[in-house]
Amino acid sequence: MSPELSWSHPDPVRPPIEVNGRLYHRPKRPTIVVCFDGCDPSYLQAASAAGVIPTFDRMRRTGYWSSALAATPTFTNPNNVSIVCGVPPAEHGVSGNFYIDGETGREIMMVDATPMRAPTILAAFSQAGASVAAVTAKDKLRKALERYLEGIAFSAERADSATESENGIADVQALVGRTKPNQYSADLSLFVLDAGVRLLQTRRPELMYLSLSDYVQHKHAPKEVEALDFMAEVDRRIGKFIERGAVVGIVADHGMSDMATADGTPNVLYLGDAIDKAFGANAARVVCPITDPFVRHHGALGGFVRAHLLRRDVEIATIAAFIRRLPGIALALPRDEACARFLLPEDREGVLAVIAEKGVALGARRAEHDLAQLAGQRQRSHGGLSELTVPFILSHPLRADAAASGSGPLRNYDVFSLALNAVEV
Repeated sequence: MSPELSWSHPDPVRPPIEVNGRLYHRPKRPTIVVCFDGCDPSYLQAASAAGVIPTFDRMRRTGYWSSALAATPTFTNPNNVSIVCGVPPAEHGVSGNFYIDGETGREIMMVDATPMRAPTILAAFSQAGASVAAVTAKDKLRKALERYLEGIAFSAERADSATESENGIADVQALVGRTKPNQYSADLSLFVLDAGVRLLQTRRPELMYLSLSDYVQHKHAPKEVEALDFMAEVDRRIGKFIERGAVVGIVADHGMSDMATADGTPNVLYLGDAIDKAFGANAARVVCPITDPFVRHHGALGGFVRAHLLRRDVEIATIAAFIRRLPGIALALPRDEACARFLLPEDREGVLAVIAEKGVALGARRAEHDLAQLAGQRQRSHGGLSELTVPFILSHPLRADAAASGSGPLRNYDVFSLALNAVEV
């Protein structure tokens, strides 16, 4: 259940910090929140069955373990920003990795903090005098996470170019003890965790946010050796945080689904092509919000797209009814319904939000997607409702009063509230 503000125990010496209408207490010990990118619950289930994640298994027994809902659409940027702001996209303004600006009509790929409309928990704590660090796998997120942050913020992707003036730290590779990894590798996430371990050892920040990459989950199913090996390496590093006395909270930004046919080819509905065929060219523009600088492992295909009408002779209700009849479509919602149901900002939404059924990927037009980049791998992706359920894990149990409180479903962006306000330490 989502946390109530009354969960916090008053501290007259260090009063709670209010961020976006929620109160957060200063941590009694170093607190680390990990966004385990793409960690569908099935990866934890498979790894636990294989006996390779003893730290996670121990957290299940002695800490707090539950499922939570991610923000929709289930993409990286909306969820990371939701987590660090503690609120849904309707409040912070980020509802995709890529979108059409409602006022200018410009195509915008989120590579900085420009779309953000809400302050972050990280920035608020740093401005209140707490030592704060944020480490991301992908640099596309760094500028959003470091918005107004007075502390350390860098990415594994650009660990070789971090400076004191821009990132609050230099010589990151020397700190971690190895060179930056390839951006398309499992090691990108492990570098983030290794950096977190070293920061905890050397700087001991009060609050730290670590955001991983979903490269492994896009390429490998939960029971594959590569996925199990990766889970084991993550588990070992999480154990180091706990050994050093930290409170650790772990959530995912989204799950992951197989979106390939039985013969291994991507199971894709190119919505733009279907609309063109039914209504003529240039009736609508289909935007894939999963699009980001890291398209090689998903081909810019996911379970959620937006449609923007380009011709006045095509009515929204008519095109929505057509889309709903297409095989593989779960929902086609007008803007107002989509925003109300999924807590989305209206000016970033298309006239229709379209969500696929489980196992189906949505694209714009076939010519706009380079599936050769998948290099023979099965299409695995996210964005829709099938990837909405994510793990929610704390290294410590909830206090008795916290466990009995709350209202509404637990969300991944509740993790800072529980980790700071509700754990027994």
